Amino acid sequence: MDIVFATNNENKTREIRNILGNYCNLLSLNDLNIKEDIPENEPTLEGNALYKARYIHNILNMNVFADDTGLEVDFLNGLPGVKSARFAGENNDSDANIDKLLSMMGNSKNRKARFRTVIALILEGEEYIFEGIVNGRIISVRRGSDGFGYDPVFVPEGYTRTFAEMSLTGKNKISHRARAIEKLRIFLDGYYSPQKK
Repeated sequence: MDIVFATNNENKTREIRNILGNYCNLLSLNDLNIKEDIPENEPTLEGNALYKARYIHNILNMNVFADDTGLEVDFLNGLPGVKSARFAGENNDSDANIDKLLSMMGNSKNRKARFRTVIALILEGEEYIFEGIVNGRIISVRRGSDGFGYDPVFVPEGYTRTFAEMSLTGKNKISHRARAIEKLRIFLDGYYSPQKK
């Protein structure tokens, strides 16, 4: 089964290929030579994910899914949220985003945060939404060199290491994106089960 992941972010593509394994033939926009940067101007993660999925579906008329992820920090009333990737400006600069986040949090004792991923799937013309959440906390200094985005300062609940200190396989067992993708995988498995054919 071919399915398009509406992203040019190879970090995300690698993560999701690792999660899905050989379950389906996952195509990224790079694989299809689509280089344009799809706007993310909606006010919610759900809105952005749906917009991106619809945008690519209209171009390719193929089964497609898109995601949007936000880091939601209690002390900042849910910021950076839907603006996580561009928190410090339009350059998607992860280091600048982390610097701004840590600066705004200062010495606050409330370090609670959560990563939330929303996936929008368009399958045979129908739209579906899946969500994955992982709770955790923000630490005050970067740790680890793997991962991307805010991974060096996010420690998931029940763990002592940041996402950036975990292997890709380890992170994919517990991450927000992994949880959303698992819901997608279970849905696709049911959709394409022998009983449906």
